[in-house]
Amino acid sequence: MDFPIKPLITLLAIVNPIGVIPFFIHFTRNFTITQRRKTIRVAAFTAFVVIATSALAGLKVLQFFGISLASFQVGGGFLLLSSAMHMLNAEPAESRAQDLDEGASRADAGSSIAVVPLTIPLLTGPASISTVVIYAEKARHFWELGVLVVYGLVIGVATWLALSAAGRIGKFMGQTGINVMTRLMGLILAAIAIEVMADGLIKLFPALAR
Repeated sequence: MDFPIKPLITLLAIVNPIGVIPFFIHFTRNFTITQRRKTIRVAAFTAFVVIATSALAGLKVLQFFGISLASFQVGGGFLLLSSAMHMLNAEPAESRAQDLDEGASRADAGSSIAVVPLTIPLLTGPASISTVVIYAEKARHFWELGVLVVYGLVIGVATWLALSAAGRIGKFMGQTGINVMTRLMGLILAAIAIEVMADGLIKLFPALAR
């Protein structure tokens, strides 16, 4: 299962809390300090819940719908590659133009943007969920699933730290620095996506391994 490094690196690359700082600053520009702190807490907790739930229940959902893991790996790898392409263009891994527009309109209306679109899908979306489910299937012991849940906690803490320091990080790194880091994480994610897709294709078509 490549414990303990690869699953955590993959999740950190996809979620990339620093990469969404410019959007967080934009969405919360009219928020009070109390509203901003509440948004950060809810976003961090929701990120943890999404990852932990995917680790514990994701495989059961696949079994319910009769989806093979090999097929899911190919689809999940494609989603990871798509997310990597977004990041190579210095965009959040799971962003869409309508998500950003929705976030801006909700913020302007005074609605909470902590869950949608900040956490889902900008921080944790289909690619993040797919990644957790793929690694959960590779777990051979219950404690390994526990490690994935702990990784969800790490992601939640990383999200809380990054968004809490959004102003300072934004000033220190600038948009250029954030873009460079996002592109580097995208490159790492692209390599991992190819590995995941190749593994799934070999399971579907064993002749490819020859």
